[in-house]
Amino acid sequence: MRQRRILLILGVMAVLLATACATTDEGLSSNVKSRLQENEAVRDASIEVEARDGVVTLTGNVDDQGVKDEALDVARTTPGVRDVVDRIAAGRENGRGADAPDVDRTAGEAVDDAAITRRVKARLLDDPAVKGLRIDVDTRDGVVYLTGTVASEAEVQRAVELARGVEGVVDVQPNLQIKST
Repeated sequence: MRQRRILLILGVMAVLLATACATTDEGLSSNVKSRLQENEAVRDASIEVEARDGVVTLTGNVDDQGVKDEALDVARTTPGVRDVVDRIAAGRENGRGADAPDVDRTAGEAVDDAAITRRVKARLLDDPAVKGLRIDVDTRDGVVYLTGTVASEAEVQRAVELARGVEGVVDVQPNLQIKST
């Protein structure tokens, strides 16, 4: 009887501890990250997780829409999550495309995109107002995809402005999360 009572008390304490951890932004973020790592479909994906007041923001690039959908589902079904903000680019929209080469894409186009990516990254790194090390740059068919974290909306606008100023850039798609440092 005493053992049952101790086990019951320990069980209640474990539930209370789990609930307390999940109610903080850090605890919720940690829970979502853990569940993403436990899921075979998304464990190898490069997805950043941030939680604020029960709202989880997922940011990153994945090669497949199925991986994106699974990651969003994992986040949405995590206890304590009220809403999920989707900032994941998938497949062609992520600037990387799928692993298989695009048969309609010439070697020259791939080289051009790589050159654009290098020039944009250099401009971001050279600008004192932008934290270029926190921004991933991918280019596909002249469209530049910026992914990462910045400190302010002004930094987002400056990064977009710098990218647009590079020769060969057709469009800029910012997928930047604002996070105070």
